[in-house]
Amino acid sequence: MKNRNSRVLRLIRDGQLPTVLKINLSDPRVIEAAGLAGADAVWLCNEHVPNDWIGLENQIRAARIYDMDTIVRVSRGSYSDYVRPFEAGATGIIVPHVANAAEARQIVEWVRFHPVGKRALDGGNVDGQFCQVPLDEYLVHSNSERFVILQIESPEALEQVEAIAAVPGFNGLLFGPGDFSHRLGLAGKLDAPAVVAARRRVAAAARQHGKFAMTAGLIAPFPELVAEGHQLIGIGADVIGITSYVRQRLDLVQGHIAALPADLKPAPRSPYA
Repeated sequence: MKNRNSRVLRLIRDGQLPTVLKINLSDPRVIEAAGLAGADAVWLCNEHVPNDWIGLENQIRAARIYDMDTIVRVSRGSYSDYVRPFEAGATGIIVPHVANAAEARQIVEWVRFHPVGKRALDGGNVDGQFCQVPLDEYLVHSNSERFVILQIESPEALEQVEAIAAVPGFNGLLFGPGDFSHRLGLAGKLDAPAVVAARRRVAAAARQHGKFAMTAGLIAPFPELVAEGHQLIGIGADVIGITSYVRQRLDLVQGHIAALPADLKPAPRSPYA
C-alpha cells in the first residue's frame, strides 16, 4: 500500500502554476466535472458551506479518481476540526482568520506529527489506508505530502504577516481580499490601493520565508499575480460559473425574443414572474 502524493506540491516544486477551483456545491459529481475539465485541485469549505463529514469524504474520494488534490477550509475551532479533513483523505487545509505567529505555531503543533508537531496518532482512516501503510511511512508522508495554508484576512493579521510567515511547519499563505476589504469599509473593492498593497505584502512574506502564496481567485491581471509570487492559482468557483452561464444563456434568449416578428413576440412580463 502506498499513499498518493500531492499534485499541487509536485507542480510547485516543478516550477508550474497549479490551479484550484472553489466548490460550494456538495454533489461529488461537481468534483468529477472539475477533474474531467483538468483542474489540479478543488477547494472545499467547512467555514461558509454546510458540508457534513460524510459528504465531504465523498467529495474527497471523487477528487482522487482524477488525481486532484483537495484543500478543505476548516471551521475555526478545535484540534479535531483541523485534523479530520486530513484523516478523510484531504491533501491540504486552509485555516481562516489567522491573526498572529502564536496562532500559526498552535496550528502547526496540532496538525503535524513528531518531530514537527504534536498531532495525535491514529492511522485507521483513509489517510493511513486503514492501517495498511507502515506507521513510519504514514508519519513521514503526512508531514511532507499534506500541506497547510494560513489565511490572512484582517489589518491586524497583515501587520503580523512576516512573523506568521516565519513560523516553520506550514506551507502557504492565502490573502482573503473579501474580508480584508470589508474590514477597511471597502467591501468588494478588491482593486482599492490598500487591498492591493495588502495582497502584495502577503505574497512577499510568503516568498521571503519559503512558503507559497495562493490566490483567492483571478482577482487581478494574471501576470501581475504571478509577478507578485503567487504559485497556487484560484480560478473561480462552481456557483459563479453556473450563474454566469445561466445569465449568458438568458441574455441570448432575450435577444432572440427581442428580434422576433411582432406576431411571434410574447407580451412583456414582469421580471419577478
